[in-house]
Amino acid sequence: MNDRPIPARAPAQRPGRYLGPIRLTVPLVVVVVVLIGSVIFDAWVVLTITDGQIPLLAVGLVVTGGSLGAIAIGALVGMWRAASRAAGGRSFALALVGGLAGLAAIGCFAITALLVLVWNT
Repeated sequence: MNDRPIPARAPAQRPGRYLGPIRLTVPLVVVVVVLIGSVIFDAWVVLTITDGQIPLLAVGLVVTGGSLGAIAIGALVGMWRAASRAAGGRSFALALVGGLAGLAAIGCFAITALLVLVWNT
């Protein structure tokens, strides 16, 4: 009989940097920085009353919609990968996040189209 304890396995080292379960990649950091910057820009344009407020707000909303669209596409890819690994909870959460980001992106583009119509009249 062996009296020695069985050594515990070392946890698998994941490559790269992680923030909780989210892997930090360059595209993710760029999209998050652009989203935060565009939301701050939109808030500044709304709070500042100038003559060129409508075109500035339209540009800011286009950038916000683009970054939200990128988040929706990234969530779609992550959802597909999670579903192929039979991770149902993660797949469902990514579906919700991606769907809400997609709806917000559509809303930003719709508001931009309305602002352009108002500006051109």
